[in-house]
Amino acid sequence: MKKITGGEAIIDSVVANGVDTIFGIPGAQIYPLFDGIYKQNLNLVVPRHEQSAAYMAMGYAKSSGKTGTFAVVPGPGILNTAAALCTAMGNCSPVVGLTGQVPTSFVGKGRGHLHELKDQRGTLKSIIKDAFFIEDAPAQTSQVVNRAFETAREGRPGPVTVEMCWDTMAAVDEFVTQAPTLTRQRGQELDVDALRSAAAMMARARKPMIMCGSGALHAAESVGELASLLNAPVSGFRSGRGVVSEDHPLGVPPVAARQLWDECDLLIGIGSRLEMPYMRWGNYMEYKQKPSAGPKLIRIDIDPDQMKIFEPDLGLVGDSDEVCRVLCDLLQGKVNPDPARLDQIAGAKAMAWRAIQRVQPQLSYLSVIRETLPRDGIYVPELSQMGFATWVGGLPVYAPRTYIDSGFQGTLGFGFPTALGAKVANPHRAVVSVCGDGGFMFAAQELMTAVEFKIGLVTIVVNNNSYGNVRRDQELGYGARYCGSELKTPDFVKLAESFGAAGYRVATPEQLKPVLERCFALDEPCLIEIVCERGAESSAWEFIHPRAAL
Repeated sequence: MKKITGGEAIIDSVVANGVDTIFGIPGAQIYPLFDGIYKQNLNLVVPRHEQSAAYMAMGYAKSSGKTGTFAVVPGPGILNTAAALCTAMGNCSPVVGLTGQVPTSFVGKGRGHLHELKDQRGTLKSIIKDAFFIEDAPAQTSQVVNRAFETAREGRPGPVTVEMCWDTMAAVDEFVTQAPTLTRQRGQELDVDALRSAAAMMARARKPMIMCGSGALHAAESVGELASLLNAPVSGFRSGRGVVSEDHPLGVPPVAARQLWDECDLLIGIGSRLEMPYMRWGNYMEYKQKPSAGPKLIRIDIDPDQMKIFEPDLGLVGDSDEVCRVLCDLLQGKVNPDPARLDQIAGAKAMAWRAIQRVQPQLSYLSVIRETLPRDGIYVPELSQMGFATWVGGLPVYAPRTYIDSGFQGTLGFGFPTALGAKVANPHRAVVSVCGDGGFMFAAQELMTAVEFKIGLVTIVVNNNSYGNVRRDQELGYGARYCGSELKTPDFVKLAESFGAAGYRVATPEQLKPVLERCFALDEPCLIEIVCERGAESSAWEFIHPRAAL
């Protein structure tokens, strides 16, 4: 027992859950939290916008597999993080947000106290995994914080928040910090009969395919073993890329997967919503609860609700690594994969790579980045022309957690602050953020954060003076009536230098290579502007929504 404030008690419990880094901005209701951070000597990164605090926590989590943590004031502060929170929900990132509340006697009264929301917890619960309120601080703080971290990590990971009233957080009382209980993933117990049925389906399949999502990121070894047993190509759309390296004979980028899709007789979805084959390759505007055509479908997912949202022929609810290991054991000596399959996969990969080369100049720049970025380096795209070119395989991915996307939310502006969080989590690895000029300006102020906290992120800004994809859509679908899509941009080199970061400008892939090598070697905040004529970039969308193979 020790006498401390409620805010200090929250931080003690956060530390007990293994946290050593917090992204946050202090304010009146949460001063005791930050006093606790100071007393615990935690690594505190203070961004220039609350939204960035949550994005940084998300990048930290997604790149490391650990839980990211941020702290902001209630009301407008926590609402400023909403875009990042729904993005973390979409890409399954374990994030815990710490915030305050109005004084106890004002809760639910609508009196108009500082930062008061009508129902802050209810608002948050509508977009995230859960939101917790600590009412009786001495009795509940440690228990609630532990439960919040467990909730963020367990099952399908996602963001949660913890709030405490202003007066409660400042009050001194006696607290006990309880050690968190490490529980097994709370999925259903594995269904042995379903596993045996799945193994039999796999053994009969002649041209199976595996598609991974973020639920397979921790299961690379077992997924690779299963793929090798079946001679099955392994692909992913965004979060699941790199589970099997795309330079491995069985690692297949998205366009190559489309080449193999029409002959596939069994699809094995592992920790994935399977957006690519059933939405991107089908009718993106029509919801179907189950496949109406195509191969047999087995889904492996920790979230039982996924089996109702999109119904497979056979659903296996459980941790993907555990399920894949059991399947590998069941399949030993019972599979006889087609030896010609490797040649078919290699042919599809070669054809796809040749086809996407017409997405220029993006592919030429991405080739330089891939050549320069170490195999374990981390690439964070944006919703941009360069970003869409990575969706189709323009940047091969070699390992899990080295390609961090916004998931189905498609959140413009997420990339730069998310990459900062990834670099904080991985200080000794190269991290590159590649943005368009539009998306970068959502969080350009965080260049100051990078400089102040010595975050050695390399940021590439492709400046086409527009929201490039919007402009193309208006050109093709609205008679070139450009409305809100053409932008005036600053001098990005001078902007970087004004913050104290190194700034460079290039106009060709050949110019990019030596500059990028220099920036990685410096390991300090650097910005590289790629000058691109407005409207000059080729579209990647024919490869993102292909109705037929090439």
